[in-house]
Amino acid sequence: MPPLWLFKETQRILFSVANASKGTPVSCPICEKRKAARFCPARGEKICAVCCGTEREVTIDCPSDCSYLVSAHRYEDEHRCSSLPSDTPLLDEKIPQDIVYTHQQLMAALAFSIAKFSAVQPAAVDADVLAAIRALAQTYKTLSSGIIYEKPPDAPVPRELYAALIALISELKKQQAERASSAGLKDSELFYLLVFLYRMGFVRTNGRPRSRRFIEFLRGQFPQSPELKREESRIIVP
Repeated sequence: MPPLWLFKETQRILFSVANASKGTPVSCPICEKRKAARFCPARGEKICAVCCGTEREVTIDCPSDCSYLVSAHRYEDEHRCSSLPSDTPLLDEKIPQDIVYTHQQLMAALAFSIAKFSAVQPAAVDADVLAAIRALAQTYKTLSSGIIYEKPPDAPVPRELYAALIALISELKKQQAERASSAGLKDSELFYLLVFLYRMGFVRTNGRPRSRRFIEFLRGQFPQSPELKREESRIIVP
């Protein structure tokens, strides 16, 4: 008769093999350790809860309507810090209190242009948007001081958005110039509006590499626009 430990180990192995043949959930394909219990629509397979939490919007390109992502964002909103980190870029710039209210239409135009660009460029993430806005703010800061200096972002997506916003602003300035009664838009005013928009994005995003929280927020401000219509759900029912 075999020793008790060997008998128990044999039974355990036989039981695990039998369960595997019956389709018992395999281990998580990411960590290969924990039980795969959550269906991930981005990957089209089940992953474990831990990997869902740690890889979400980091290595996994999550669809905005994933129930786990929605729950995570709800939790983030409930525990959001109301103040900007001390190392936030452009934090030392003091924005005039009435600048946003004075230029509400321009702010809306900038927000819509970003949302529209992101709808056409589904690969765009919050980090791309923030990089474009920051670079554009720096451009108008130098312009307001009388210096012509432009340094677009190096990465392709933020560089394209930068160019799209430059084109929008140029068109708006042209329209204002054609209306003699309209006061011209100052570069310093554009700079402050862009700083405000940058801070808005910095607060809205969660900092994860593939986060689109800021983009989704901007999209949500124009619910009736057909140009910002959401893509069909990427949720795949297993």
